[in-house]
Amino acid sequence: MNRRELLKNSAKALLLASTASLSASDKTEKKETLYTKTLAKKTGKNPRVVVVGGGWSGLAFAKNIKALVPQAEVTLVEKRYEFISCPVSNAWLVDLVDMDFLTHSYIDAANNFGYDYFQATATGLSAKENVLHTTAGDLSYDYLVFATGITYDYYNWSKGDEAFEKRLHTLYPPAFIPGSEHLTLKRKIKNFKGGIFLLTVPNGNYRCLAAPYERACLIADYFQKHKIKGKVVLVDENNDITIKEKGFHSAFNELYKDQIEYISGSKIVSIDLDKKIVETEFDEISFDDAAIYPNVRAPKLLEDLGLTTQTPYNRIEANLDVYTYRFKGHENIFGCGDIRPMGFSKSGNTAYTEGAILAKMIAEDMAHKKMKWETPTTFCVSIVSTQPDREITLVSDYKYGPHGETEFNSSITDEDWKHNGVGKGKAQFAWATSMYNNMFYT
Repeated sequence: MNRRELLKNSAKALLLASTASLSASDKTEKKETLYTKTLAKKTGKNPRVVVVGGGWSGLAFAKNIKALVPQAEVTLVEKRYEFISCPVSNAWLVDLVDMDFLTHSYIDAANNFGYDYFQATATGLSAKENVLHTTAGDLSYDYLVFATGITYDYYNWSKGDEAFEKRLHTLYPPAFIPGSEHLTLKRKIKNFKGGIFLLTVPNGNYRCLAAPYERACLIADYFQKHKIKGKVVLVDENNDITIKEKGFHSAFNELYKDQIEYISGSKIVSIDLDKKIVETEFDEISFDDAAIYPNVRAPKLLEDLGLTTQTPYNRIEANLDVYTYRFKGHENIFGCGDIRPMGFSKSGNTAYTEGAILAKMIAEDMAHKKMKWETPTTFCVSIVSTQPDREITLVSDYKYGPHGETEFNSSITDEDWKHNGVGKGKAQFAWATSMYNNMFYT
């Protein structure tokens, strides 16, 4: 495929991703949303749909199910008061965007698309009675969707030592769950005086495959720009860069030869927090500061509810039927987004399109039609340099093998950062703007 076709298809994929949902504002009246009511019983005969989790997948699902089934009572349960984007947060770490660009209001989304925003934390489930328990009261449902994202799995290093896990997370947060972790990492970068800044890449299907490599580039770029005598040491448990490897390798070798040391195939076996040393199977690496990224897993809530399983990709993920997104053993409880056991990329665009697809499937189920699975779309733009702006892209979708295993259906990349126009067009920010608008405003 030539470059013109590649960019044409990439643009097509971006357009598909940014318009994947229907506009609910044309089908439902905007309304003021009640945020503290307890909804133990339904108010009428209309179906009630509850989605737990206000990330990319949960927001896409809530908007789309309300658009497809306007009479449905749709409630988004989210513990946070505001949305902060993890995608594009690497750019924020080095001052390419401000926090306002990443931060958006759940109230705006609920009012614009006609569903309820229920600010609470899910705590339990009475599945036989169709009731979700939360810190702000109980919610009855006809359909329940968990889109709760991921949490970190430190077990390989801690062996269950919770005090060690807490200390490691506090001192060297990975910054792949948005919020305070990112604020801490940005302060670390800003205050770094020199030496070794350690980043790690886990194995398995971790959140945002490209992000650790992009982050290494941007921190190295920051060190160059501010004349900091520091080096990013990127310790990767994988045998090679997991995505867009040609583009990232060329950036490491040609742009950051003196600022990035990439160590692949290096599994971390222990971490000495007092001496600031990570021990791999082959070596010991001293560092001055770090962001240490462990494996990921489904939140403990789902494990406590008996809704998880072990998978080839991660230790604990949602126990879903991969064709229907139903939790096994439950006809009306579903899951989507980064909790899933399928090998789809755990990324914003993938989760968003998946949430929109699940909304279509549940709307079909409400209409007593057969649910049709569609592939989510991964659209990934990574910034490799700010001097000048240079970016690399990937578009992919998926299919299932004969035994339900995840396979790539097609994949298109543009990794030629030296010659393409992706950076000049600021593709990452254009994509993010379209997605934020789609989730919250239009």
